[in-house]
Amino acid sequence: MSGTEVSLALSVFLACAVEAVEAFTIVLAVGSTRRWSSALAGVGAAALALAVLIGALGPAITSLPIGVLRVVVGGLLLTFGLQWLRKAIMRAAGTKAKHDEEAIFREEAAEAAAAPASDESFDGYAFAISFKAVLLEGLEVAFIVLTFGANQHDVGLAAVAAGAAVLVVLAAGLALRAPLARVPENGMKFAVGVLLTSFGIFWGAEGAGASWPGGEASLGPLVAVVLLAALAMVAELRSRPRAPRAAAEASA
Repeated sequence: MSGTEVSLALSVFLACAVEAVEAFTIVLAVGSTRRWSSALAGVGAAALALAVLIGALGPAITSLPIGVLRVVVGGLLLTFGLQWLRKAIMRAAGTKAKHDEEAIFREEAAEAAAAPASDESFDGYAFAISFKAVLLEGLEVAFIVLTFGANQHDVGLAAVAAGAAVLVVLAAGLALRAPLARVPENGMKFAVGVLLTSFGIFWGAEGAGASWPGGEASLGPLVAVVLLAALAMVAELRSRPRAPRAAAEASA
């Protein structure tokens, strides 16, 4: 595998693992509090909807001219990457609360327990919450797989990396039967933010007609520059005087 393929697979794996951990926490909370059969039905329905969406959008994206494709993909990755990186920088600097899967599990479980009980065999609440969680997190997974895979003409590699991430998270979660709180999720989000931003800059510039020195070999130094810039921002934020503030929510 080339360096770009390794970077692609790693980026997809880390991003999809993060999304899978977040979806697993919500489904676990709802299923263990309400009814597992309805929660799993919601997971299945969301997976089916995502498969239909990928099947419909995949050919449309891959049919774009390579220049247009790289501009579009680069712009989208840069947008998503900067969002992930901004939150990761704030969390690393302590200006935003870190993502806490155990706290999210307790909150989701409390909400599920407080919701009206269902006397029927089908629990609409468990189905809806599980469906929403898997669909929303899965949309980001689908986006990452399609954009990375289409741009490199290797959707298969991106899909394998995404599938591996989901399987690893499921295996760990089922073995523990608890929220995956020990997963270094915040660090993974920082890495994903750096990688998505770097790929977005690289492909967007190529699509706009720029030529990188050394071609794909310049991607490594670009990642290093983005990482150093992000770490510098963390250091700068940490050096600022802390003003009293309300506790920030640990949103994704």
